[in-house]
Amino acid sequence: MRLTPRGAGVLAAAVLLYALGEVANYVLLRALAGAAVGAVLAGIAVTLRRPRVAVRREISANRIQRGGATAAKLVVSNPGPRRQPGFTAREQSGHGEVVDVGSLAPGASETYYYKLTGRRRGRFTVGPLTLERTDPLGLLRRPVAAGDTATLWVYPPLRSARAPGAGHPRHHHDGPTTDDSLHGSADLRDVREYVVGDEVRHLHWKATARTGRLMVRDYVDPDHPRFTLLLDTRPHVLSAVEFEEAVELAASLVNAAATAGHRCRLLTPAGADVATDGGAVGVRPLLDVLCEAVQEAGDAMVPAGLGRTGMRGGCLVVVTGRASKDLPLLAAVRAHFSALYVLGVGTHGLGMDGLGVHGIDGVHGARRLSAPDAREAVSRWNQLVS
Repeated sequence: MRLTPRGAGVLAAAVLLYALGEVANYVLLRALAGAAVGAVLAGIAVTLRRPRVAVRREISANRIQRGGATAAKLVVSNPGPRRQPGFTAREQSGHGEVVDVGSLAPGASETYYYKLTGRRRGRFTVGPLTLERTDPLGLLRRPVAAGDTATLWVYPPLRSARAPGAGHPRHHHDGPTTDDSLHGSADLRDVREYVVGDEVRHLHWKATARTGRLMVRDYVDPDHPRFTLLLDTRPHVLSAVEFEEAVELAASLVNAAATAGHRCRLLTPAGADVATDGGAVGVRPLLDVLCEAVQEAGDAMVPAGLGRTGMRGGCLVVVTGRASKDLPLLAAVRAHFSALYVLGVGTHGLGMDGLGVHGIDGVHGARRLSAPDAREAVSRWNQLVS
């Protein structure tokens, strides 16, 4: 049981009035003090009984974008034999509106709807609910925790970005392949000797006649689109506000590439490294990482594993800011990717257009783009890859 600010004020006024009444020997002041104390005592009697109800919360979607909202359903039941007076229910995390719950008859159940709003990016624990019963004058309240908790993921806003074109093939039909070549397409990689389990329909009769052994065609997918994004999370590169814009830009790009079917990979200098096969399901791990991304120190802008075998090919996008001294380090991995884009976010630097990324001397074929915020960066990106 706790005094509200109003209740604390009434109690303080009661003490002051009583003191003044004693000093001035004024009965009315003492009477007013007594009335104030009586109101507080009455409030104690009203709020002494805590709500004895069962509550259940259901969230329609636990992943939303910053600034968006998701619907929540609150089911309140009275399992006891006595009527339960009304009370208020609020989320302890501060994401939802306060719900006014009416009086409940024995065995009755009521359903209430409210919204959970994603005010800022991150992963949040919603609940447990705080049930509060207050007196009619609002002098005291008795909070009681009830219900379970839920996780709410607030993604950065996803803007309409274009997916880049497919990268160069990872191998030639007559040359070597990478370790992660994808099997099952109709493109011929090699002709090899038959082994038990191979498709008979893939037998290569001319090679069989020439060698005297059963030979089969080996098929792979030579040109599966790939998209790799490196988000610079070092604190000296971007301010806190600029970093939020950079995360929004990164999320928009990986979402566009993954939903277009590209195999995607997301890295940061601090050690995050997530790869997916793309698609509507594959984009979720990438957005989960960006949902919780924070600025933290890293040894260098280019992680050691960026150009490792098995994760090369396709398009490499670097989202950064004040990184002029580190950009030449991209030359070491440039040959592993068909295209390289360096995107700068923020109103700093002396780039070609006065914003963001400086020159990229020594990095062959790199293309640069600078913008003050994510909205403008996505707009310029769409023009760049169109």
